[in-house]
Amino acid sequence: MNKKISLGAAVTFCAIVAAITFAITWMASSDTFDGLVSNLTQRDEIYQKMDEIDKYVRTNYLNQNEVDDQALQDSIATGYLAGLGDKYAAYYTADSLKQKELDSKGVMVGIGVTASEDESGYIKIISTYTDSPAEAAGILPQDLIVSVDGEDVKSIGYLKAMEKVKGEAGTTVKLVVRRGGQDSEMEVSRKQMEIPTVEYRMEGQNGYIKISSFKEATIDQFNKAIDELTAQGAQGLIFDLRENSGGTLDSVSKMLDKLLPEGVIATKVKADGTSEVLAESDAVEINLPMVTIGNKNTASAAELFICALRDYDKAKLVGTTTYGKGVMQELHTLKDGSAINLTTGYFNPPKSENFNNKGITPDFEVKLTEDQQKLFDERALELENDPQFTKAVEVLNTTK
Repeated sequence: MNKKISLGAAVTFCAIVAAITFAITWMASSDTFDGLVSNLTQRDEIYQKMDEIDKYVRTNYLNQNEVDDQALQDSIATGYLAGLGDKYAAYYTADSLKQKELDSKGVMVGIGVTASEDESGYIKIISTYTDSPAEAAGILPQDLIVSVDGEDVKSIGYLKAMEKVKGEAGTTVKLVVRRGGQDSEMEVSRKQMEIPTVEYRMEGQNGYIKISSFKEATIDQFNKAIDELTAQGAQGLIFDLRENSGGTLDSVSKMLDKLLPEGVIATKVKADGTSEVLAESDAVEINLPMVTIGNKNTASAAELFICALRDYDKAKLVGTTTYGKGVMQELHTLKDGSAINLTTGYFNPPKSENFNNKGITPDFEVKLTEDQQKLFDERALELENDPQFTKAVEVLNTTK
């Protein structure tokens, strides 16, 4: 679709007017003026280049009548953030923002599976959610989804296939599921579900809690786990954060508040060097021996969970060095309903150094063998055969 005024020209005009207005309003000294003029010049160069590209494309592009202006805007925004070199920055369309907000709440729309990309290129089922459409359809762990709505998974790619599986609540998806070399066709409904992010049970005299991510729904799931395990007489708590890539700061802070004594949980350090306390815990705490388990994919909020417990001498870390993401992002919604996620500062643990790009070194390093790691990745490694869990129990027992 063509417009009488090109996208680039419109953007250029608006940006220059805004920049000039800003400069006139805030000019207070020669240094400030010089800085603003330089900034204005740089902006002008950027928008002039975009305008030049846009005009050429709309004049010479073979399929110029098929140009999608919204797709152009989305791509420009995505490219701008990519040019920052911020690997955590992201652009969200209005639709994808809604999905992100659901995910942050711990809610998803789909068939209710945890999956990964199989080495064959197909979707491998890791587990199904309780009372999910997938469970009702008889889908089992280790099954392969080879086709989604008539499209071969390998042909369209794992990520696109997973998006097609999700869909909208109240609709159905046609799958071809492979088990033991045999393919079966099934039609599975989609619905909105709370994502189970906490698994827990008694292991001997100790409570075992596996946290897969930190979402809004995780808080209640975690509190339920703690309450039930302590009611069952747990004499210690094992927190398994392996493969936990993080989540929201609010969620992890509220969970830590239940475990920690009064004090700071996290502090933000901004680009200008100033800092602010992000979260604090009250004086109410759980006084039980604790231990954490982490690995190379334990990141961000999960690392804060580990570090905060260790800073307050509440728990040692067993496993391998963690990922090392100690920076935080803020979501900024734009006027059209889209949004950008941008790194805006470091989040520091209560007492120790920031772990960004370094990770957290375990107090007790325990590595899995290649065979054990393969079983672990397939969620087939039983705790009784898991050396990291075994060491965690040993550490816990020595602190009682």
